[in-house]
Amino acid sequence: MSGTEFEWSRGERAKAAAKLMVGWVALLWLLEVVDVVSGHALDGLGIMPRRASELVDIVPAAFIHFGFAHVAANTVPLLVMGFLAALGGLRRFAALCLVIIVADGLGVWLIAPDHTNTAGASGLIFGLFGFLLVSGFVERRPLGVLVGLLIGAVWGTSILLGLSPLQTGVSWQAHLIGLATGVGTAFWFRRRPATPRALTQ
Repeated sequence: MSGTEFEWSRGERAKAAAKLMVGWVALLWLLEVVDVVSGHALDGLGIMPRRASELVDIVPAAFIHFGFAHVAANTVPLLVMGFLAALGGLRRFAALCLVIIVADGLGVWLIAPDHTNTAGASGLIFGLFGFLLVSGFVERRPLGVLVGLLIGAVWGTSILLGLSPLQTGVSWQAHLIGLATGVGTAFWFRRRPATPRALTQ
């Protein structure tokens, strides 16, 4: 691949990642508008723990929020971290997000306190944070390491606060499970170097 083709490919990948994340966030806002107009009918798609009927809500819960302030709080980190993670390829990103959402939802279903309803994109955000934080080190990519360090510097404090059990009205369980899953996916989805071809002489 020539330098020009590489730049074109990288530029197209960035455009695709940007379009995906803008569309994703727009969907979250649209769903919240529908929720408000419908008298919060979508809030029932959150996860209520240890009820068999709630297992079908594990994926939808990641797209539902409890008010516009909730969506707004998740918008910028999801846009930025999602865009950076999607630069590695949309198929890989889709698989990464699916694993985080499902693992996080199952974890919440198992360990969240009784009589709670958990929803929102923050579990995914914590997962993307964990993935970006360590994937550069796992793959030994200097640029990835730099991205991880920058993400840690910008959002590290808020991530740590989000893990505190002392916060009321916040699912620290979802945050913790999302973060742990994200770190795990950095190993699961790591890019392996190509095997050198054997040449005779």
